[in-house]
Amino acid sequence: MSDHENSFVHIASVKLLLVVWIALMIGTWLTVAASNVDLGALNIWIGLGIATVKATLVALFYMHLRWDKPFNAFVFVGAFFLLFLFIGFAMMDTAHYQVDLIPGYSPGMGG
Repeated sequence: MSDHENSFVHIASVKLLLVVWIALMIGTWLTVAASNVDLGALNIWIGLGIATVKATLVALFYMHLRWDKPFNAFVFVGAFFLLFLFIGFAMMDTAHYQVDLIPGYSPGMGG
Protein backbone atom coordinates (compact mmCIF):
# COMPACT_ATOMS: atom_id res chain seq x y z
CA MET A 1 0.00 0.00 0.00
CA SER A 2 1.14 3.48 -0.67
CA ASP A 3 1.44 6.18 1.94
CA HIS A 4 -1.38 8.07 0.28
CA GLU A 5 -3.93 5.36 1.13
CA ASN A 6 -2.98 5.32 4.78
CA SER A 7 -2.96 9.08 5.33
CA PHE A 8 -5.94 10.87 6.85
CA VAL A 9 -7.04 14.10 5.22
CA HIS A 10 -9.57 16.41 6.82
CA ILE A 11 -12.49 17.09 4.52
CA ALA A 12 -13.19 20.52 5.98
CA SER A 13 -10.41 23.08 6.14
CA VAL A 14 -9.46 24.72 9.38
CA LYS A 15 -10.61 28.05 7.93
CA LEU A 16 -14.09 26.65 7.20
CA LEU A 17 -14.36 25.14 10.68
CA LEU A 18 -13.35 28.46 12.26
CA VAL A 19 -15.99 30.31 10.19
CA VAL A 20 -18.63 27.81 11.34
CA TRP A 21 -17.43 28.18 14.94
CA ILE A 22 -17.73 31.97 14.70
CA ALA A 23 -21.26 31.56 13.28
CA LEU A 24 -22.11 29.31 16.24
CA MET A 25 -20.76 31.90 18.69
CA ILE A 26 -22.82 34.62 16.98
CA GLY A 27 -25.86 32.32 17.23
CA THR A 28 -25.20 31.86 20.94
CA TRP A 29 -24.95 35.62 21.38
CA LEU A 30 -28.21 36.07 19.45
CA THR A 31 -29.92 33.51 21.68
CA VAL A 32 -28.84 35.36 24.82
CA ALA A 33 -29.79 38.74 23.32
CA ALA A 34 -33.21 37.44 22.23
CA SER A 35 -33.89 36.05 25.70
CA ASN A 36 -33.53 39.55 27.15
CA VAL A 37 -36.24 40.98 24.84
CA ASP A 38 -39.83 40.27 25.82
CA LEU A 39 -41.73 39.36 22.67
CA GLY A 40 -44.30 37.19 24.37
CA ALA A 41 -45.00 33.86 22.70
CA LEU A 42 -42.65 34.78 19.84
CA ASN A 43 -39.60 34.30 22.10
CA ILE A 44 -39.86 30.51 21.99
CA TRP A 45 -40.07 30.49 18.17
CA ILE A 46 -37.06 32.79 17.84
CA GLY A 47 -35.07 30.61 20.23
CA LEU A 48 -36.08 27.45 18.36
CA GLY A 49 -35.18 29.04 15.03
CA ILE A 50 -31.71 30.03 16.22
CA ALA A 51 -31.20 26.57 17.75
CA THR A 52 -32.27 24.91 14.49
CA VAL A 53 -29.76 26.94 12.47
CA LYS A 54 -27.00 26.13 14.95
CA ALA A 55 -27.86 22.41 15.00
CA THR A 56 -27.87 22.38 11.20
CA LEU A 57 -24.40 23.93 11.11
CA VAL A 58 -23.09 21.37 13.58
CA ALA A 59 -24.63 18.45 11.68
CA LEU A 60 -23.44 19.62 8.28
CA PHE A 61 -19.89 20.67 9.08
CA TYR A 62 -18.77 19.08 12.36
CA MET A 63 -20.59 15.79 11.79
CA HIS A 64 -19.52 15.93 8.09
CA LEU A 65 -23.04 15.23 6.78
CA ARG A 66 -22.41 17.75 4.02
CA TRP A 67 -19.83 15.43 2.47
CA ASP A 68 -21.38 12.12 3.49
CA LYS A 69 -23.59 9.79 1.49
CA PRO A 70 -27.18 11.02 1.07
CA PHE A 71 -28.51 7.88 2.77
CA ASN A 72 -26.86 8.91 6.06
CA ALA A 73 -28.59 12.29 5.90
CA PHE A 74 -31.87 10.48 5.21
CA VAL A 75 -31.39 8.31 8.31
CA PHE A 76 -30.48 11.38 10.38
CA VAL A 77 -33.58 13.32 9.26
CA GLY A 78 -35.75 10.20 9.60
CA ALA A 79 -34.66 9.77 13.21
CA PHE A 80 -35.74 13.32 13.98
CA PHE A 81 -39.05 12.78 12.21
CA LEU A 82 -39.74 9.74 14.38
CA LEU A 83 -38.68 11.67 17.50
CA PHE A 84 -41.14 14.47 16.69
CA LEU A 85 -43.83 11.91 15.90
CA PHE A 86 -43.44 10.20 19.27
CA ILE A 87 -43.32 13.52 21.12
CA GLY A 88 -46.47 14.57 19.22
CA PHE A 89 -48.28 11.41 20.33
CA ALA A 90 -47.23 12.07 23.93
CA MET A 91 -48.45 15.67 23.69
CA MET A 92 -51.81 14.58 22.27
CA ASP A 93 -52.20 12.12 25.14
CA THR A 94 -51.30 14.79 27.70
CA ALA A 95 -53.77 17.25 26.14
CA HIS A 96 -56.50 14.64 26.46
CA TYR A 97 -56.29 14.31 30.24
CA GLN A 98 -54.74 17.71 31.09
CA VAL A 99 -58.05 19.04 32.44
CA ASP A 100 -57.91 16.42 35.22
CA LEU A 101 -54.34 17.28 36.29
CA ILE A 102 -55.26 20.38 38.29
CA PRO A 103 -58.82 20.37 39.67
CA GLY A 104 -60.64 23.61 38.97
CA TYR A 105 -58.05 24.83 36.46
CA SER A 106 -59.27 25.75 33.01
CA PRO A 107 -56.59 26.82 30.53
CA GLY A 108 -57.21 30.08 28.73
CA MET A 109 -59.66 31.41 31.31
CA GLY A 110 -57.19 33.87 32.87
CA GLY A 111 -56.78 34.53 36.45
